[in-house]
Amino acid sequence: MVPSVDERGSGDEPMSGIPQDNSECLCDHCGLVVPMGLFESGEERQFCCNGCKTVYRVLRSAGLEGFYSVRDAVDPSPMRAASTGGAYEELDDPAFQKSLVRALPGGEVEVELLLEGMHCAACVWLIERLPRVAEGVVESRANIRRRTVCVRYRPDKIQLSKVAQKLDRLGYAVHPARGGEAREIRLREDRRFLVRVAVAGALAGNVMLLAIALYEGEHSGMSPFWQTTLRWYSMVLGILVLLGPGRLFYRGAIASLRTRTAHLDLPIALALTAGGVWGAMNTVRGTGEIYFDSLAVLVFLLLVGRWVQHRQQRSASDSVELMLTLTPTSATVIDDQGQSRRVPIESVEVGMIVAVGAGESVPADGEVSEGETELDVSLLTGESRPIVVGAGDRVTAGATNLRSPIRVCVQAVGESTRVGKLMELIAQASAQRTEIVRFADRVAGRFVIVVVVLAMGTFVYWNIAEGIGIGIEHATALLIVTCPCALGLATPMAMSVAMGRAASAGMLVKSAAAIEVLAKPGTMILDKTGTITEGRARVAVVLGDTRIHEMAAAIEKHCTHPIAHALVDSCDTDLVASQINQTIGQGVQGVVDGVFVKIGSPEFVLKDTESNDAERWVDEVIALGHTPVVASAQGIGVCVFGIGDQIREGVVESIKELIAGGWDVRICSGDHPEIVRRIGNAVGVEIAEGGVSPEGKAALVARLKSDEYARTVAMVGDGVNDAAALAAADVGIAVHGGAEASLEAADVYLADMGVFPLVRLVKLSSKTMRTIRLAFVISLSYNTIAAVLAMTGVVNALMAAVLMPISSLSVVALCVRSWREDV
Repeated sequence: MVPSVDERGSGDEPMSGIPQDNSECLCDHCGLVVPMGLFESGEERQFCCNGCKTVYRVLRSAGLEGFYSVRDAVDPSPMRAASTGGAYEELDDPAFQKSLVRALPGGEVEVELLLEGMHCAACVWLIERLPRVAEGVVESRANIRRRTVCVRYRPDKIQLSKVAQKLDRLGYAVHPARGGEAREIRLREDRRFLVRVAVAGALAGNVMLLAIALYEGEHSGMSPFWQTTLRWYSMVLGILVLLGPGRLFYRGAIASLRTRTAHLDLPIALALTAGGVWGAMNTVRGTGEIYFDSLAVLVFLLLVGRWVQHRQQRSASDSVELMLTLTPTSATVIDDQGQSRRVPIESVEVGMIVAVGAGESVPADGEVSEGETELDVSLLTGESRPIVVGAGDRVTAGATNLRSPIRVCVQAVGESTRVGKLMELIAQASAQRTEIVRFADRVAGRFVIVVVVLAMGTFVYWNIAEGIGIGIEHATALLIVTCPCALGLATPMAMSVAMGRAASAGMLVKSAAAIEVLAKPGTMILDKTGTITEGRARVAVVLGDTRIHEMAAAIEKHCTHPIAHALVDSCDTDLVASQINQTIGQGVQGVVDGVFVKIGSPEFVLKDTESNDAERWVDEVIALGHTPVVASAQGIGVCVFGIGDQIREGVVESIKELIAGGWDVRICSGDHPEIVRRIGNAVGVEIAEGGVSPEGKAALVARLKSDEYARTVAMVGDGVNDAAALAAADVGIAVHGGAEASLEAADVYLADMGVFPLVRLVKLSSKTMRTIRLAFVISLSYNTIAAVLAMTGVVNALMAAVLMPISSLSVVALCVRSWREDV
């Protein structure tokens, strides 16, 4: 738990959290352990990084120490400050200002920014106090769900770069929040829809109150004057419901007629019209039943169901914005005079030269024009080993530079990059109609035709037999009682309840089709990196002198390579290294306590060192499926490390249970084929393919889906390299810790680590589909029986109006009841 303000001390007393041996010193800002190299002896306040130190000092100087009390009360989990110390001068670029800054009346402007590190109510509390530390900022509104802040400020008093610097000093790295205009349009649509639902609910409530008064008045002797008055009030409110919120169904019915396609809105509109017209006629005549209470409730329930469907259809439209989350929001451009300047990514054009420093991401596709380095492309390809690039080699946007600065000649930007094309594949796949939707459309089309024909036949028969009044009465009763509200609510309501239940269990289901697919066994493709394994390099095997291990860790502290991080994490050492010299793609060397130490690939180290043991150890490490790294210390000996990606706990048991349940489990990864094969053997999967590109994964999914005898396909992954395959599969599942693109492209997100949640998800899906099938049976059975009774005259218009909402409520009750027990 993060220490509170009181536990930290007043500032004049020694901090109680610092032990004398500095073995467990906690950061005064975030509460994480302070690394040995950053411990400042004799200092009262200790910090785990410069970012935390900066944030702590800013909060103290601005009188915002209350942040710690709020944070400790709502979310005491440690989290390091995300400060970068950047200047953010690219935010003052005219191109950025024109595209993302909105002018307001009175000389003020507004901009939306994406923040790293905002995760709790305390963060919102602090961010919304930005005006106290940044003069010229008028208002700061944080949105924790989207991790954004909307800042209103006066550009004549403060530049946007200065605003970003203030936020950065508070511990929140700043990025432009692109796609704001499209989000605003969707938000306005959502607000209009919610207003429509709210108005329908309010009117339905008032009409029901009037109906209760009328029904009670029939038994208590209400005067004719008040009966007529309440009937007219009901008619007015009912017509408002039909012509206001209910207008949505009339528009759908008109569109159905124009396109000559059967749609559920058509019988709904007919039922609403028939009930409304007949109720209005009875109101004017002062006799007969009115149905405005049932019609108002019907409109409200249907709109609630439409809202659920409306929210589920956001996935495809959100996918087109994924590209913006994968590449940097700015780039360092080198002009003809060799001068560098930071510009927003929108200003980068083909032919420009951009500089990419160590630790930065490549902003665009291009060719290396100067320098040599290693790139981490695991986010795009799944390859866990960095690749070496030099002058003339092609690089792709989104890759991370691990070693040395390089310069890249831009060849493709924006949607033309490889990342952009991957995101286009995602958008296309997400927009495809699922089987469950096509099935609902087929049922709706046939239902509409049957109901309309039966209504016409009922009218003709009773018109001939009893007269036009009886014909209209029975035809109206048929249209009302068979109004497909229960049929329209069955799937979205069952899915809504199921997805809510899944969310409480740590499973975010974003697509109803995912539940349908996972309810029956099929082919499940698992990505290796981050899904079966932890997705992080670790030292799995150490063979040799442990003293060399400590020396190697001391040298690797100065490197940014993933293997360097693995070696540092595997060994705590107080040794200090000097004279560090890195060889790109080979290794690193330096001096520790006067001893020359060399670390790297076997070829790099052993060419100058003869050791039979080292060669034998290297073979053993390779046989275990790990990457060998050798370290030699002059005059001491050799040590061999096996670097591997550890298999997640419980994966083997989970895969066995999936196979026992009828699933055909496969592994498909961008990593080295030999490593993937060994991982497959370890977890009990026979088909394990390695070296597969992102496009290859999507092609594999498409091939399996197009196979005449293939079953449904589920894809499980966590990286950008999985995103296109996740979107192309019948259901895409993103596991905990995955890249943002995979989370957005997937139909399901599992908050818990490992493959075990898949087993629970499969069981959940089976139960959900059983509930939906039962709801369909109840709805269709109800409509069939009610239609027969209405056609034969057993059910009159009044009884139809009462029975109509009961069918919808029965579906809702069934969905809620079916989820009382845990899955």
